Amino acid sequence: MTDGDFVEPDRFIELDGVEKVFDVRRKTGFLRRERRQVRAVDSISFTVARGEMVGYIGPNGAGKSTTIKMLTGILTPSGGRLRVAGIDPSRERRRLAQRIGVVFGQRTTLWWDLPLIDSYRLVHRMYRVPDRRYRENLDRCVELLELADLLDVPVRQLSLGQRMRGDIAAALLHDPEVLYLDEPTIGLDVVSKAKVREFLRSLNADRGTTVLLTTHDLQDIEQLCSRVMVIDHGRLVYDGALAGLHEAGEGERTLVVDLEREVPPIEVPGARVTKVEGPRQWLAFPASASAAPLVARIAASYPLADLAVREPDIEAVIARMYAGEAEGAVS
Repeated sequence: MTDGDFVEPDRFIELDGVEKVFDVRRKTGFLRRERRQVRAVDSISFTVARGEMVGYIGPNGAGKSTTIKMLTGILTPSGGRLRVAGIDPSRERRRLAQRIGVVFGQRTTLWWDLPLIDSYRLVHRMYRVPDRRYRENLDRCVELLELADLLDVPVRQLSLGQRMRGDIAAALLHDPEVLYLDEPTIGLDVVSKAKVREFLRSLNADRGTTVLLTTHDLQDIEQLCSRVMVIDHGRLVYDGALAGLHEAGEGERTLVVDLEREVPPIEVPGARVTKVEGPRQWLAFPASASAAPLVARIAASYPLADLAVREPDIEAVIARMYAGEAEGAVS
């Protein structure tokens, strides 16, 4: 028996105090170089259950890609313990490769000068996928990702969106249990993004594939993930439900009020007017507060015609979290 034969479902991916430190040298003068250490990942601990779809977000240089590379075995942790399906990625990289799929948005795994289908045939042989399983997976990916007209096209002639869909299919032909997606929708148009997101939802629902998603497009997180982890300067600063992210960042929701006629800015406790355009007014109120009492007060005192509640912008929430972490570090 191997350690991968016994894996707790709620600890399918497990990191315990994982660190990654790089030695960096820079020139400081004539024939002089300074050596310093950069801590890209700093004592991160988390677990991901089998079948979860988790967003892993942060600014450039936060440590997201470094974490993914350690999870795949490309990089070896400087400290801590890391397991994927009970396997130590850096020690058993080849064995783990059979159980994971990886898509790096800015790098392709496809063969540039070959038709797309030839790349898939090479993946078929490399992973020794049984013929029937390969055909079933290929047919499913081709249908859901709309690749039928692209199979005989050389990869170099594909658009970015087409190539990205092709890369995702290549990562799934061997039925991986875990899919790591690093910026999978970067540079894609609205239509291509929608196709990729719908496919990932279907994959997770139908196959129970565990997905760890890093992205700067926060709509990816909002539409795909119920849980989100935020990393900043190598440290995990938030891990929880998407809704709780707003509260952690002290976000605000917006109440858009349409009145029957123009009136002076609305004055109600617990909210402030941020914008007025004719009979429409925008009121900001804390994300943790209920909108119901606010709506009741407005309806009782103003000629209300219609209203809508808008959730806070996640990017702004995360920016406030980063600012809070920086202030805490200084103090």
